[in-house]
Amino acid sequence: MSAASKRALLRSLLVLGLAAGLNLPARAADASAPDLLIRQLSLETIEAVKSDKAIQAGDIQRIINLVDSKVMPHVNFQRMTSSAVGRFWRQASPDQQQRLQAEFKTLLVRTYSGALAQVRDQSVALKPLRASADDTEVVVRTEVRGKGDPIQLDYRLEKSGAVWKIYDVNVLGIWLADQYRNSFAQEIGAKGIDGLIQTLADRNAKAATGAAGGKS
Repeated sequence: MSAASKRALLRSLLVLGLAAGLNLPARAADASAPDLLIRQLSLETIEAVKSDKAIQAGDIQRIINLVDSKVMPHVNFQRMTSSAVGRFWRQASPDQQQRLQAEFKTLLVRTYSGALAQVRDQSVALKPLRASADDTEVVVRTEVRGKGDPIQLDYRLEKSGAVWKIYDVNVLGIWLADQYRNSFAQEIGAKGIDGLIQTLADRNAKAATGAAGGKS
């Protein structure tokens, strides 16, 4: 597999991980058990992507709307963002934290939305859950199977009340938060928290302009 093909596959798997709820009503997933939640969301996601021409064509606004309405109920995105920002999160004001979350979510959706078109014949197999009944944080390990070797795709979940929520995704040994933490820290070190927010906003605006230009 070429480096470019591998990167495209990684992007598609990350989207599969983050968008594990497309076309799934928020209350339909069984969030009382972490492995059941991941299994149900994964199955629904793959079927949704296969049957949705707009998603396969990279309709970013459709994906954003679906993420807002279907995915976010099953994700602790504040924890995901704070983990990516690292030690600087506590230094951010509540307003800065909200802006970081908004820009980070937009960055992820826009960066990886086109990769949804890569999803074709994949299926997801769950590995045995290594957890006890009183655990409040677990890792659900899965394999995405299709052509070629199986691909590792794992989820970190926390128990929030009576339900489980995703707060990190691992593709081939790389956790999402870890992937961004170093670059975010460098940006904050050079320009401060507002500088990181502005950098993310500029990147998102540039991506939106490029997408609009591509449709003209």
